[in-house]
Amino acid sequence: MHIGVFGAGAWGTALAIAFSRQHRVTLWSREAREIADLRSDGENRRYLPGIPLPAGLHPSDSLAEAARADLHLVVTPLAGLRATARALHDLAPGTPLLWACKGLEAGTAQLPHQIVADELGGDAPCGVLTGPSFAAEVAKGLPAAVTLAARDLAFARHWVNALHDPRLRLYANDDLVGAEVGGAVKNVMAIAAGVADGMGFGLNARAALITRGLAEITRLGIALGGRRETFMGLAGLGDLVLTCTGDLSRNRRVGLLLAEGKTLPDILATLGHVAEGVSTAREVAALAARLGVDMPITAAVDGVLHGGLGAREAVEQLLARDPKQE
Repeated sequence: MHIGVFGAGAWGTALAIAFSRQHRVTLWSREAREIADLRSDGENRRYLPGIPLPAGLHPSDSLAEAARADLHLVVTPLAGLRATARALHDLAPGTPLLWACKGLEAGTAQLPHQIVADELGGDAPCGVLTGPSFAAEVAKGLPAAVTLAARDLAFARHWVNALHDPRLRLYANDDLVGAEVGGAVKNVMAIAAGVADGMGFGLNARAALITRGLAEITRLGIALGGRRETFMGLAGLGDLVLTCTGDLSRNRRVGLLLAEGKTLPDILATLGHVAEGVSTAREVAALAARLGVDMPITAAVDGVLHGGLGAREAVEQLLARDPKQE
């Protein structure tokens, strides 16, 4: 099978490496210089240094070439999903599409599947690949398990069987909304966890934050039509725990640097990668307010990132909340 992977960042490259163990993969980037470097270096030195690209992986800056595939996998930042899906639809309409983008679109608060529906239509064969997975570990072939969710369970099962690998286990799910909400909001919680860790609040506080963060994610997900059990699985709890505790988490790193008193522009410049939780926090907080969903941790993170609230002040406000029944 031929897979076109669109987006040569850390996660796009990692998935291209993983799937090229069994399939022919074209890895696309719009940047010709980036593709030239991948070809000459035999690795992605910017995002995954030291991890060789396998022989079955072909880097290309030709969207038309990459689109001539049996499956399209979009792994751009969320901001690039709409334009990429539209371009692929123009080049190869009807080709099955998966995406590994997480978040809510800035300005519209749309989840990825809503963006894809805008561009491809509501009956397009498509789904999301999401779950607890750091790019560097997947690229190295370390074991991981993720969810492939689609509204059509038969579609999800088909592609799980086609893509499943002993080192990258896939599980089918038909709760597309729940899987996407879990993947989006866990990044916001990871920023909060980084702030708490950076302030030295300890492991007890981290455990409490993860647990209450999961409650927030679940409330929002159910309000949007997701199922409670999805948030207990890989796309919910699994992804949340990894992102809140793992040192490879970019969003957790944002929180750690906020706790040090760094400004957001300086933090983003230091990272060199997209931290989707930064833009997602604003959209989730606004969406929760419109829906009447109680999300105090999200509101605090949004206040720190976009509302001029100090990190310590935000923590003190959370600790001062009235006691409630769990």
